[in-house]
Amino acid sequence: MGLKSLLAKPYARWQVRKERQWAQHPKATQEKVFAQLVQAAAATAFGKDHGFDQIKSHADFVERVPVRDYEDLKPYVERIIGGEKSVLWPGQPEYLAKTSGTTSGAKYIPITKASMKEQVKSSKLALLNYIVESGNANYVSGKMIFLQGSPVLGKKGAIKSGRLSGISAHYLPNYLLKNRLPSWETNCIEDWETKVEAVVDETITQDMTLIAGIPSWVQMYFERLLARTGKTVGSLFPNFSLFVYGGVNFEPYRQKFESLIGRKVDSVELFPASEGFFAYQDQLHQKGLLLQLNSFIFYEFIRVDEFYSENPKRLSVAEVELDVDYALIISSNAGLWAYNIGDTVRFVSLKPHRVVVSGRLKHFISAFGEHVIAKEVEEALATAVKEMDEKIEVIEFSVAPQVDPKDPHELPYHEWFIEFDTPPSDEETFMQKIDASMQAQNVYYKDLIEGKVLKQAVLTKVQRGGFEAFMKSQGKLGGQNKIKRLSNDRSVADGLASFVLI
Repeated sequence: MGLKSLLAKPYARWQVRKERQWAQHPKATQEKVFAQLVQAAAATAFGKDHGFDQIKSHADFVERVPVRDYEDLKPYVERIIGGEKSVLWPGQPEYLAKTSGTTSGAKYIPITKASMKEQVKSSKLALLNYIVESGNANYVSGKMIFLQGSPVLGKKGAIKSGRLSGISAHYLPNYLLKNRLPSWETNCIEDWETKVEAVVDETITQDMTLIAGIPSWVQMYFERLLARTGKTVGSLFPNFSLFVYGGVNFEPYRQKFESLIGRKVDSVELFPASEGFFAYQDQLHQKGLLLQLNSFIFYEFIRVDEFYSENPKRLSVAEVELDVDYALIISSNAGLWAYNIGDTVRFVSLKPHRVVVSGRLKHFISAFGEHVIAKEVEEALATAVKEMDEKIEVIEFSVAPQVDPKDPHELPYHEWFIEFDTPPSDEETFMQKIDASMQAQNVYYKDLIEGKVLKQAVLTKVQRGGFEAFMKSQGKLGGQNKIKRLSNDRSVADGLASFVLI
């Protein structure tokens, strides 16, 4: 064990001990954050528009500040881009994080110096917490790779702009700079396939100990390493001990990862977004991510089943319940106020507050009133893989409704597009297990099956490399781009049609 690893352990214990204190007082912690945020922004244009000087409680805030999505916030962002100061937060944002929009095209999310500081702090705490939980600090002495977007930033107005992962590349702590890969030049490559090959070139002979990124793109990196060397990732990098990820559920990828690595490695899940760093996995072998209540983000929660009602109730962290899906609403020191980030969460612990990301408000299937969410399809697939008495490896998948089958006598169904590395020998039994899990999780889906409104889910196998080819055809290969796990229409299904196995 190197000196850096030895010193990391007491430092990690000291930092994590401090952070765990606020977790025991969630209500008081959030009330303090709320008061600080409202007071700090009272003189901004938004604060004046919404009477922040009159807000003394959460109830006052709910009355004066409606829930917003990006379309509602956009007029304020355009004023910032135009050069106006103190619009949403005092001064001007340090960055505008560019993300993919829906109706508005690209979205530009403000990031202030203060909010970026919290992003960096939470990322650091996640890694330090791992040291405390596992007792393993060896990764700090080896090489680490963060597969991310290009750090080359453009400008929107006078403000620097780019993808969050590219912005974050400018904030790597000094003590990690010598250990970090790939090089700056390689990280700046825009074309993802070219970049992955360059990353392989730079890392193939190194002592990699920590690898981080969105699972689908890290998997591509692992596959390129295997193709180049004929060795598993674990034998190529014998000291590789920690995989850090975020953005999607890792479980559908886990078995394939273990095959590519050749052994199990620890993993830590993060919940970062352009809008803030919300949670990280603080326990290695238990479900749930510790919600960051002390990071200058004030959280509100709206039950998903009430979200589209006329006046849904906005709950504080003191009012939430276990095992209920909530839309996550945030207010922060980046100048976001009662902002709907689009993600849904479910609490798995209230002492302390831990969540799992259960899906996206706009990513669901309810073509027949079933309201299937991402967590349900991910769990159904994982259950089917586990229950089959054989090795099955899934590379990627997406689910869409088929409301108009070609055969007029055939019932509609949910179509599962799955790319396998190792497919099941009995596809019919495999899909029966998926369907049984879906019915066990979702009573509406079960009623539709039993009422013969829908038939059992149908498998459509995607050719090897099909999802990668589809994403490339959409201009979304690599970086922070993710496959939509489920859609309420046939947009993804139609795009995949050219890549299915006949």
